[in-house]
Amino acid sequence: MAQPQEVKLISAFGSPFGHRAEVALKLKGVPYELILEDLENKSELVFTHNPVHNMVPILLHGNQAVCESLVIVEYIDEAFDGPPLLPVDPYDRAMARFWAHFMEHRWLKPFWLSLWTNDEVQKGFIEETKENLALLEARLNGNRFFGGETIGYLDIVACMLAHWYDVLEEVTGVSLVSDNDYPALRRWAREYTSNEVVKQCLPDRDLLVAFFTKRKEKYIMFANALLSQ
Repeated sequence: MAQPQEVKLISAFGSPFGHRAEVALKLKGVPYELILEDLENKSELVFTHNPVHNMVPILLHGNQAVCESLVIVEYIDEAFDGPPLLPVDPYDRAMARFWAHFMEHRWLKPFWLSLWTNDEVQKGFIEETKENLALLEARLNGNRFFGGETIGYLDIVACMLAHWYDVLEEVTGVSLVSDNDYPALRRWAREYTSNEVVKQCLPDRDLLVAFFTKRKEKYIMFANALLSQ
């Protein structure tokens, strides 16, 4: 295990990716300093410690910088004592990583585009998002959390489905699912956001609504850019 060194987390308000890193630190009981960046006016901290992507979150552990939220969460799990975030069993660890990859590379893009596009293009992304949500619903398989009875790696990865999902629906006016759809995921979201440790890391909902509302045009432009990729 790493020797005690100063830990800093460079993040930004409203970032579900920064939330991942912060919850991991809290669950492991690691003291840290939280530094919130203005992503429209980034400081030299970001450019110095993440020269590849110039993005947050960035974990500073002593004089070492770790970037990318999933990499950070795994680093925290391995570098610090405390309850494990990833499963101990090798197969279960592999499955947790598989579903994390699913969230990042199959679920996230169509979900985002289903909110910020329109017409026939939007319909296609909504349908794809619903198919992906059905797979996650099945993955819960009656469990309280994705890994069992306690919050773990995949719950942290899926955080956008909990606190951010309803906020984005309100801001965009796009309703992806009805109240009766995906009951296991809805129960999971309530369990996740009511956890005392997680609640310490959740941005205020009203402030989050205001944050995304202010930037609606920017996100629509970003979605259109994604469509061309």
